[in-house]
Amino acid sequence: MCFLTNQNGQNSVGSGQGCRVLLGRWGRCLAFASLNNHRRRSSGRYLSLEAVLNTATDHLPNRAGISMNDSEGIRFRRLNRPQVITEELPERRHKGSSTYSGKVFKVILLSLGGFLLLPLLVIILILESPIQPEVFRLKEPPPMRGCWESNLKLREAQRLFENQIIGPESIANIGDVLFSGTADGKIVKLSGRRIVTVTRLGKEPCGSTADEPSCGRPLGIRVGPNGTLFVADAYLGLFEVSPTTGEATRLVAGGQVVAGRKLSFINDVTVTQDGKKVYFTDSSSRWQRRDYMHLIMEATADGRVLEYDTETKELTVIMENLRFPNGIQLLPDEESVLVAETTMARIRRVHVAGLNKGGMDTFVDNLPGFPDNIRPSSTGGYWVAMSAVRPNPGFSMLDFLSQRPWIKKLIFKLFSQDVLMKFVPRYSLVAELHDGGICTRSFHDPNGLVTAYVSEVHEYDGHLYLGSFRSPYITKLDLQKVQ
Repeated sequence: MCFLTNQNGQNSVGSGQGCRVLLGRWGRCLAFASLNNHRRRSSGRYLSLEAVLNTATDHLPNRAGISMNDSEGIRFRRLNRPQVITEELPERRHKGSSTYSGKVFKVILLSLGGFLLLPLLVIILILESPIQPEVFRLKEPPPMRGCWESNLKLREAQRLFENQIIGPESIANIGDVLFSGTADGKIVKLSGRRIVTVTRLGKEPCGSTADEPSCGRPLGIRVGPNGTLFVADAYLGLFEVSPTTGEATRLVAGGQVVAGRKLSFINDVTVTQDGKKVYFTDSSSRWQRRDYMHLIMEATADGRVLEYDTETKELTVIMENLRFPNGIQLLPDEESVLVAETTMARIRRVHVAGLNKGGMDTFVDNLPGFPDNIRPSSTGGYWVAMSAVRPNPGFSMLDFLSQRPWIKKLIFKLFSQDVLMKFVPRYSLVAELHDGGICTRSFHDPNGLVTAYVSEVHEYDGHLYLGSFRSPYITKLDLQKVQ
């Protein structure tokens, strides 16, 4: 469409394909479109027609290809699309100013983030990690099916002496009387509903991890052939205790250097039927019991199995370079012992007598959890306690970190052992294993709702008594209920 303006100021409309424009002595014409879209919003008025015509006329180019004829006027073809000049809209002029507060907020937020992160980065770069983890590889965890299939059978157990004892790690019995060592350094007798202190191996004060080295922390406990108790204290050493008088005789002093390494973490104990040989594990020469998470994460291969001769008083290293040797159990032939190598999720068989003395092989490899104490079952097998599992399907943090030592270092720069324990999923699993490491049955408590932090399974009179390294109770499971 074309608007024609003659010299008298009168407007008329013309049309034609390509919007032919005639310009002669009788008038001027400017082609334009969408005049209503170009409004002066500040005043609320349309641009005047004359203003648009004058502006457009001034900008008409005199280009090649334009012919002039007085009678026909000028026919021209714009090579570029015409532009209509308008004033900038007010909201566009002020758009930048409307985001000023947002920019200020971003600057403050980034500054605050940098202020908080800078000290953290300094800590990460400057502080030295307390552990020097080693790289090792674990096999893919076995699927939790078949014998290992998850169940809720441990939730059938009942709690005994709840909130009356803390951390009954290991359990032994003489008749119907149970004995255990607790986190406050005591050896206690559990008879009926009564708790009687047999003896205290260390000195008070007790009750905190800082007090453990002087107070003592009794772990593994066994009944010897003469009715005495053999107790492995993590700090103070190996003891023989009278259950009636409480008299304690130290057989091996903790902290002493044996074959060039310190006894820093005495853990579990087992005794021959004649009481002449006592075998025990020393989980680490570098870390103490109160630093057990450091030992697990560092995966140091400095654990050992030792033999004490009660007649000659001789102390001998039977096996070394194990990663967190934990529970120990003498086999019926008394020529070998089973040793839980916790970090590696396996149980080793160490030959302590006979032609193969000093040798070692694997009893069971790639367990679905990290084994603790090992005790005999009534069917000729062995009960193994596991307080943390390697779920498959699922995610195992320890498996993931085993080949990433730099992440372990970073974790221990930022978090304490107590904080890390809160991130370890609670899952109690006990299993009965037979020759060849074959699983015959297993009992579970996902999330540890009834039985948490299980450390040992002691079978007596058709029941399982489950110890714990930190729970304030013992749990008792009737085997007839879970068959």
